[in-house]
Amino acid sequence: MAGSDDIHVDIVVPNKKRYLSLIGNIAEEVARALDHYDGDREALAYHLNVVLTEAMVNAIEHSIPEDVEQTVRVCIFIEHDDLCVRVYDHSQGFDIETIPDPDNEHLSERGRGIFLIRTLMDKVTYCRHEEGNVLEMHKRLVG
Repeated sequence: MAGSDDIHVDIVVPNKKRYLSLIGNIAEEVARALDHYDGDREALAYHLNVVLTEAMVNAIEHSIPEDVEQTVRVCIFIEHDDLCVRVYDHSQGFDIETIPDPDNEHLSERGRGIFLIRTLMDKVTYCRHEEGNVLEMHKRLVG
């Protein structure tokens, strides 16, 4: 599949929740545009919307509140047989390996974003980057 879908989306938006639906809609359209993907494109579109919305909410909520000029950068591209999504933020960062799965006995409105992202994507990493932090998510496009 390498080279079959030449998609590269790179968007920078203000660090505000009002851009969540815009980014989610773009992710859905990318999924629908994958000509050589033989899986369920509508399910992939929904999953990408969910993971990007969750990633952006985390980036926005954990940003430095006094810095009104902050942005969130989203990159979506095809790398070999993977759909790669990167969300760059300027938050304080965190160790993704220490985030526990939600407690199903005592459900809370918070704390499920990383769990959803891990569940819907095939590989998830989070680390410091020269531009701040980057949450990188991969979805295999072939079986």
